[in-house]
Amino acid sequence: MVLDPLLERLGVALAIGLLIGLERGWKQRDEAEGERTAGLRTYMLATLLGALCAILSQSLGPIFLSLAFLAFTLAFTAFAWLEASSEGNFSATGVVAALLAFALGSYTILGDLGVAVAVAVTATIILALKQPLHSWLRRLTWPEIRAVLVLLAMTFLLLPLLPDRTVDPYDAINPAEVWLLAIVIAALSFVGYVAVKVLGSRHGVALAALAGGLASSTATTLTLARLSRTQPGASRILAGGILLSSAVMVARVIAVAGAVNLPLLAPLAWPLGAGGLVLLLSGALLLWRAGKDGGSPELRIQNPFELGTALRLAGLIAVISLLAKVLTESFGGAGLSLLAILSGIADVDAVTLSFARLSQSSLALAAAGAGIGLAVATNTVVKSGMALALGTPRTGWLVAAASAAAIGAGAAVHVLRMG
Repeated sequence: MVLDPLLERLGVALAIGLLIGLERGWKQRDEAEGERTAGLRTYMLATLLGALCAILSQSLGPIFLSLAFLAFTLAFTAFAWLEASSEGNFSATGVVAALLAFALGSYTILGDLGVAVAVAVTATIILALKQPLHSWLRRLTWPEIRAVLVLLAMTFLLLPLLPDRTVDPYDAINPAEVWLLAIVIAALSFVGYVAVKVLGSRHGVALAALAGGLASSTATTLTLARLSRTQPGASRILAGGILLSSAVMVARVIAVAGAVNLPLLAPLAWPLGAGGLVLLLSGALLLWRAGKDGGSPELRIQNPFELGTALRLAGLIAVISLLAKVLTESFGGAGLSLLAILSGIADVDAVTLSFARLSQSSLALAAAGAGIGLAVATNTVVKSGMALALGTPRTGWLVAAASAAAIGAGAAVHVLRMG
């Protein structure tokens, strides 16, 4: 039996009302009968009413649907106002949900059913997340709001204004591409920062270090190494956290390089993957063996997303791109290797993005992969030095030993693949 299309759409409208009504009714389940403006049945009837008005508008004209929606809005708002006045609880959420239910009921008749269902599910999720959203809003700080605004301005205001062509004699710097890459890395770092803020105080070093690797593995190393000085009993678990954050850094480098130029993964993924796997297993082993002995110190990382940081990253990408082109033409592979090592001392993001972009045109894939690998190895050595200098001897030597093994594994895989 073929289901009538109109009955199918009415069924979807009823299901949407049931979905929204379940969420609204569950939140008001403790109120006595007659004290609620709208419950489960009301929202189901609202979607059916919207669907019926949409059906009638097909013969009576669109003005009928507009007038019906206006009448529903006035009636529902009046009842909501009476309830709010008696209870002293003024909130527009219930009214908006009811208007949305009516509108979705109409749209199931006149529009796409998939879109109607998707909007209904999204709206129900938003309604159900009231407490988590309000809790998150209370914890939000002005620097974090400013960071989001800066990201939006960078993406939608500044990026369209930049020339999408090379502007230097060496054909190496494309302002739009450089700025877009800076946006991607800055946004990724901010996501890591948010994850650290959400996970850090509740799930300890392991998850926070993994998230910290997205924000800044160097900052994570610095934080955990210093913590080991004040909490020497947690040296093993803190060393494990440092290694986990470094493993995430390696995974991030592979992902970013592949996103910019997918063929670059051929010379890059295996050596870096081998080194990253050693870091991951070493960190996991240390955390597992530490158990509960070392506790779970809280990890704090400052907001990495500021306009000055983004500008410095964009400038660094541009400078490295230009130097890579000049040094390659002047000194060949030796100049490129030197640049990779020097860049890796401070940062791996800029050199990864620069080499990956150049590998699309003027730089050989093998040379780009080797350069990125050198930068990652250099950065890993620098973080080992930080752990040795700032942390307890146990933390420092555990990090240094695992890092050396990771670099050795990556180098061995690289040599084997070259041979």
